[in-house]
Amino acid sequence: MPASQSYDVTIVGGGLGGLTAALALRQRGLRVTVLEQAAELGEVGAGIQTAPNASRVLLGLGLRARLEAIRTEPLDQVRRRWQDGSVIGLTSLGDFCKREYNAPYWHYHRADLHKVLLDTCLDAEGAGPVVEVRTSSKVVEIDQSDPARPVAVTEAGDAHQADVLIGADGIRSNVRDLLGFAETLVFSGEMAYRALIPGDKIAADPATRWLVDRFQSTIWYGPDRHLVHYMIRGGEYLNVVAIVPCSPEVRDQWTASATVEELVDAFPGWDDRVAAMLSKAEGDISAWAMYHRRRDPVWVDGHVALLGDACHAMLPYQAQGASQAMEDAAVLAEELGSVPVEGVRNALMRYVARRAKHAGMVQDAAWENMAFYHLPDGPEQRRRDERLKNFDGESNVSYEWLWSGTPLNDPDEERFAYQFHG
Repeated sequence: MPASQSYDVTIVGGGLGGLTAALALRQRGLRVTVLEQAAELGEVGAGIQTAPNASRVLLGLGLRARLEAIRTEPLDQVRRRWQDGSVIGLTSLGDFCKREYNAPYWHYHRADLHKVLLDTCLDAEGAGPVVEVRTSSKVVEIDQSDPARPVAVTEAGDAHQADVLIGADGIRSNVRDLLGFAETLVFSGEMAYRALIPGDKIAADPATRWLVDRFQSTIWYGPDRHLVHYMIRGGEYLNVVAIVPCSPEVRDQWTASATVEELVDAFPGWDDRVAAMLSKAEGDISAWAMYHRRRDPVWVDGHVALLGDACHAMLPYQAQGASQAMEDAAVLAEELGSVPVEGVRNALMRYVARRAKHAGMVQDAAWENMAFYHLPDGPEQRRRDERLKNFDGESNVSYEWLWSGTPLNDPDEERFAYQFHG
């Protein structure tokens, strides 16, 4: 896009995907408005993993120094047996990822990462027009009477007209529904407990002290359930995601509060260290019904497009939901940032062509991992564990493919995001 030209983009949704897109588009010179339905912008108190494919995008946006101030770096990914905690397999992270993928594998508190993105969008000293962010702006209507200038109408009656409208409003996307796109949500039958455990409590107990001796990303495999945990904020908290069969209450409500006792009782017969760990949880513990979307390449209607969970919501069994939304943001910015306003329609179609198949493969792999993770003990489980000893990826995608990400057109972002010194 010629430097003298710019145009307007409205993004519905101020989560990690929406803000990454807003920042990437801003840096391409586009004027961006973010509409967020919540009264305050923020993220839930939980952890998030960014594999090299997402880190490459974030570093390419100039965020390295800010991210290094908030990140925690795991040195390995470890897979353990549910009954005795024995190690099934181990994958190097840390320096290995920076050396092999030119980008790190980092953990964050979601609120910290969200704040970095928001602050950078609003930074008056940054490149491009400052992003305008409007809260309490739930979109209830999309007017496409002028196909080239879609209008997002909020519950309060405010009309936001732009040259492009992006729906980055999550798994239950209003934008998607208002466009009349196919209903693709599928219930997995499972739910995820999410909790934070103070790191000082972990360090004080000999039964759990090993968790702070070496930062790792750990997955425990068991029949019908699995457990993921890793440190965030440099060891201030252990972030826990515990996947179990879903209760009828949580399925109906999508999310519900939970107790420490419920969390501990969800893992009967597991290694004693699991109960010792989970019993230390404090603060808000929540349970979330696990839904995903069936793979569907229809993301665009004229000058309106979807991004992230609105078009490819996936189960967390590849730890790639937010990372794939960040890949969407990078590709979307490349396509929209390289054309004048007359080229928007074709740019959006190229965005889908570059991203829908790729994200769909990750969706499918995450769905397949649900069964792969939760095998009952027996011959199939033993074959899985043997495979994990020489691990290069789960289901049908390798880590080499996944962590390399969607090829980008920008050689600076693709090749020089992280200069490894080690």
